Amino acid sequence: MDETLEIRPTDITAPVPAHSNATSHSGSDDTDSDDSDSDQQQNLQLQTLELELSTNPSNYDAHIQYIKLLRRMSLIGKLRSARESMRALFPLSPDMWQEWIMDETTLATGPEDFSWIERLYEKGISDYQSVSLWCDYINFVIERDPSVRANSNSGIVKARDLFERAVSAAGLHVMEGNKIWEAYREYEQAILQTVDNADTEARGKQIQHIRSIFHRQLSVPLADSKSTLLAYKAWGVEQGISIDADSTDLDGISPLVASAYQKALQMYIARAPFEEKISGNNVSDSDRLQSFMNYLKFEQSLGDPVRVQNLYERAVVVFPVASELWLDYTRYLDETVKVAGIIKSVYSRATKSCPWVGQLWVKYLISLERGHASEEEISDVFERSMTCTLSSFHEYLDVFLIRIDGLRRRFLTTLEEDCSQRLALLRETFQRAVEYLSPHLKNTDDLLSLHHYWANLELNIGKDLDAARRVWENLIKTSGSMLAVWKGYIAMEVGQGNIYQARSLYKRCYSRKFGETGSEFERQCGTLQDYDHAVEKVAPRLKELRLFKLQQESKSSVVPMDQTISLSKRKLLEKRKPDSDYTDEQPSAKKKRGADQLMKKGDLNNVSRSKKGVESNRGEGKEVSIAQSSAISGQEVTKHTQPKVKSFEDQCTAFISNLSFKANPEDLKEFFKDVGGVKDIRILKDKFTRVSRGLAYVDFCDDDHLAAAIAKNKQTLLGKRISIARSDPKRGKKVSDGQKSTANTGGEKGDDRHGTRSNGSGDDGMQLKGRNTFAVPRNVRPPGFQMTNKRLVSEEEGGAENPKSNDEFRKMFIK
Repeated sequence: MDETLEIRPTDITAPVPAHSNATSHSGSDDTDSDDSDSDQQQNLQLQTLELELSTNPSNYDAHIQYIKLLRRMSLIGKLRSARESMRALFPLSPDMWQEWIMDETTLATGPEDFSWIERLYEKGISDYQSVSLWCDYINFVIERDPSVRANSNSGIVKARDLFERAVSAAGLHVMEGNKIWEAYREYEQAILQTVDNADTEARGKQIQHIRSIFHRQLSVPLADSKSTLLAYKAWGVEQGISIDADSTDLDGISPLVASAYQKALQMYIARAPFEEKISGNNVSDSDRLQSFMNYLKFEQSLGDPVRVQNLYERAVVVFPVASELWLDYTRYLDETVKVAGIIKSVYSRATKSCPWVGQLWVKYLISLERGHASEEEISDVFERSMTCTLSSFHEYLDVFLIRIDGLRRRFLTTLEEDCSQRLALLRETFQRAVEYLSPHLKNTDDLLSLHHYWANLELNIGKDLDAARRVWENLIKTSGSMLAVWKGYIAMEVGQGNIYQARSLYKRCYSRKFGETGSEFERQCGTLQDYDHAVEKVAPRLKELRLFKLQQESKSSVVPMDQTISLSKRKLLEKRKPDSDYTDEQPSAKKKRGADQLMKKGDLNNVSRSKKGVESNRGEGKEVSIAQSSAISGQEVTKHTQPKVKSFEDQCTAFISNLSFKANPEDLKEFFKDVGGVKDIRILKDKFTRVSRGLAYVDFCDDDHLAAAIAKNKQTLLGKRISIARSDPKRGKKVSDGQKSTANTGGEKGDDRHGTRSNGSGDDGMQLKGRNTFAVPRNVRPPGFQMTNKRLVSEEEGGAENPKSNDEFRKMFIK
């Protein structure tokens, strides 16, 4: 567990700057008034943030705002507490650490403050990798540590240890690692200047130490390696080596160093494209994250764990809440590094950065157990996970199970006197899991597995059959409708040799709709009489189940009666020709006289019964289609003879056509964002392929928003100019099954299924009126007629002739 920093007791408040001498009293009053208003506003904001953090401590943004406000108000005591509280929950960014340390350094008054600030630096470099924070730490120690400033042996050792830690942590940073190496060389060269020239041995050791740092730096692929080579040659000239200091060639350098430099240069060239992609300014976060992942795969393929870990640390600084990155990082450490200290540190930061990821907590608990952590440490991590909001209840189940697994395994190494305490803790964990998960995982296999696990441990570890039975009985109370629950309970009793208890459980199942008969159990475990009794008891129940299944299957396969009638009627009307009533071979004169008499009486039902193939009378209240009734009566259809049409509520709906096939509801929502008022979006798709048809409906809350949406007609969406029109529910209505309209209205091309088709309108919008005109072909213009002002007129007399009846129309073809 991370060490908690103590809070310094001093509550230092920065002095408020004194106002300059005002030339008038009014100016001073105005300034005081403004300051008073500002103070009141800040105090109010401070109280609001404190209330928010007291109720929701995991609000990251509230912590940030609270710290900024306290820093602006110079409340140093509260500021320290706020920063420490935030760090207990989240890792702080390098910038936040530098700001915190800068504030403390400014307030430092004596040597006692040095250790406090040094501990802050240690905490800062443990959260995230930062070259700049390491450089600040090194400079602080060199400038403020008395032993380092005095170049004492202990001070030199301390400084060198700090430099070596910095080189290991961030010296491999391709773009910024040079800063640490150069600081290291400068420190060692400063020590060389303090060594007495007469002490040749000491000077020789120091020179060799500096040369070693140069050689190590030249063997690392860094961005400015050529400058390092020039600096090395210049330093060699100072030491009396005859080489060309201004040339970047390798003349005068030992072959070993030259070979290492050439290899590092090739390594840098191979990494330069990756570095360019992850550091680009005009790159989106998703692209940059993918570039990091590609870079990591490249480094992993080379097999250098140190470089891979260094790159992971760079990535999590840029993407601290990318859960997939942390999961990949920890997976690599578990499989490759396998160092308990390093893995525990990374998991601690990962769970703080992404506390909602249950898999991270699961892997964290396993790594602690693998690293032989104490029970207190594992328990603390488990309790932390329970306070987090995980993504799903299945993730909570995984965490509970991992905790239970660890407790079970500890029984293998637990002394006899501690077993009862371990068993009590195990039962308590199971009970917590059941109480928390049962309401959410009711009647699921996951909850069954948890109880099955618990019952087995009660038998195998606790040696308590009654406790195991209580586990199953509690599960039956919540998930007794699952057959698997009863089978698991019965299997436990059979496994313990308790045949009587197993039989009693089967008897309790008889009243439930289960497919298990129980006869299999009696055949294997009971007498013949027991078997006959079981078959007798369960036979009625099985019969009911079979009948129930047959009923369900028949309901799913049988077509409703009204739908069957409608289909047969539609097929009959489609087979009939427009003039089929007049072309049947029969005594036409006699039939005509009978029909005329019936029409005079207005008995449409008798006429419909006398007409063969028109429509059979299938019960009271059966309505006669408008087309058939008008054909028989020879009269114009009136409002009284029209059947009632199903009415639709007026909706403020826009019909969208010529839509891109790639468009989705979010695209349409963004397109109408300036309009507003969008209630629902429906994109029409093909029935079989589920591919968009390029059509959509958009419901708006009122007519004003709909009118604004229609005003965007012919604008471009995803590269296509879309058409927008009001969807009219009354347009294109089907009046009857035998009368179909093919009109395309409102520019919607006949696909406005939200509305209905218009009555009596053809493709050209003509109104068919007059005596017996129902059988005029609708898609074909009658010979001798043309369209004038959306109605049929004679071509010879310019429309003087009225539309012909069916008799006249038929005689034209007979002639």
